[in-house]
Amino acid sequence: MSDPPTMQTESFAVFPNPPPTELARFLDIGGYKWTAADQAGEILDRSGDADRVGEQRSTWAGSLVVVDDRAEDAWRFCRELRKRDVPVEPTLILVSGSRLDDLVTRDDLFDDFIIMPFLPQELEARLQHLQWRAGRGVRPELIVYGPLSLNVETYQAMLEDRPLDLTYMEYELLRFLAASPGQVFTREVLLNRVWGYEYYGGARTVDVHIRRLRAKMGEEHSSLISTVRGVGYKLGQSRWQNG
Repeated sequence: MSDPPTMQTESFAVFPNPPPTELARFLDIGGYKWTAADQAGEILDRSGDADRVGEQRSTWAGSLVVVDDRAEDAWRFCRELRKRDVPVEPTLILVSGSRLDDLVTRDDLFDDFIIMPFLPQELEARLQHLQWRAGRGVRPELIVYGPLSLNVETYQAMLEDRPLDLTYMEYELLRFLAASPGQVFTREVLLNRVWGYEYYGGARTVDVHIRRLRAKMGEEHSSLISTVRGVGYKLGQSRWQNG
């Protein structure tokens, strides 16, 4: 009887061990599998063939490396990952603002970076984009404007570090506005484009939903949606970016 195949699991390699609390929390809440280590060898050894029947063997979705107080150790970790026979790519650097100069001469050691403290929706978007570039998964369709991020595929809306609990029509209205930032839409156009031509509700429906969206965004961000007196509503000023 032949031996059963060795189990494999794909996860992110993370430096350092333990990682910052906010990073570990992000990965856990997001359902990511991850393994933290201080030495690249600890990660790469798991990529070899398992010695025991049924032992789990790790394959790597990429690495997240925090460059902060232990900057030299972090760069050594990246360097070891790059030069081994089993590279762990892509690599995302999480760097404190005081360490930005470190990136200038080390761009061969990472694929993307994000400044700490990070916004969860930005980190999520960057990880998804890196996985898409590496040929894993499908590139997500995102609408991003400043602190606002909308995932068109999952109907999720994030504002800075918190999800927005929106009804379906609130989400659709916000998505429509965010898709054309800076453009002013009359209440009648919004009714037709968001609710549909067969909807018989009055313009008051738009006002109510705008008021609810602003309340859920909170006082700090409610001004993202502007009222253009005598015309209608708009979100922001500039173009939206996909992904």
